[in-house]
Amino acid sequence: MTLPALAEALRRHVEYLAGEIGERNVFHPQALQAAENYLAQTWHDLGLEVQRQVYEAKGVASANLEVTLPGRTWPHEIVLLGAHYDSVQGSPGANDNGSGVAVLLALSQLLQSFSLPRTVRLVAFVNEEPPFFFTSKQGSRQYAKMARARGDNIRLMLSLETMGYYCDRPGCQRYPPLFRFFYPATGHFIGFVTCFKYRRQLRRLTHLFRAVCDFPVEQAAAFAWIPGVAWSDHLSFWRYGYPGIMVTDTALFRYPWYHHPEDTPDKLDYTRLARVTEGLASAIHQLTVEGI
Repeated sequence: MTLPALAEALRRHVEYLAGEIGERNVFHPQALQAAENYLAQTWHDLGLEVQRQVYEAKGVASANLEVTLPGRTWPHEIVLLGAHYDSVQGSPGANDNGSGVAVLLALSQLLQSFSLPRTVRLVAFVNEEPPFFFTSKQGSRQYAKMARARGDNIRLMLSLETMGYYCDRPGCQRYPPLFRFFYPATGHFIGFVTCFKYRRQLRRLTHLFRAVCDFPVEQAAAFAWIPGVAWSDHLSFWRYGYPGIMVTDTALFRYPWYHHPEDTPDKLDYTRLARVTEGLASAIHQLTVEGI
């Protein structure tokens, strides 16, 4: 797929999720169902079998969706890619997290063109946003608990979270205290973030991404209590002993419309998002070749 075609595919996904559907959560159950149906149909059109993990939250049937690209040599070793498809109350959620879901769908297509020695599993999580974050009703928490119970050998989980906004003006990138002394003042990069425990996996992913892609990337291994470090679905996997890394444009530290009614599709840079997606596809393929 050419870069312009990939950028257009990412745009279409975001425009459908955040434009056609709009706010999608258990307080708008028809919209949440529409988003679920869109994801399932997109994967079905790619020839992938969708598995659903259904549970109830606030009286609403909610579903995590899973597809699998089986590994040819070590199929029981899994690289898991995940993104939440719900949006926060009051927001159409173009960047948070239509961008992550769009990348998830694009990666499922791009990775089909590779021979994968290890399995890649792609999961769309429900109910990441408040009031479910940090609770047992968070979709990724439900999924990680199930994965541990059935003994899934997840070697690395990547949480695709708020990935589509970039800025080149000095000072447009903000950070938690002290980070500004070590990282760029412009928001032209994609970030890989984890806790200290998984810094080896972080270095590995960053090395592979840089080897195949010239898009700027910054890595950070930090305490989980630092604002933003644990604020996505990778936290659920940490809780069950799985390595997890967040892939992000840094969300509220860069994006002016974070959790805002104006988080709309026109705010995103789809060309740069496409470059990130291409780099991730190649890096993930190499992870399945070399192992974690």
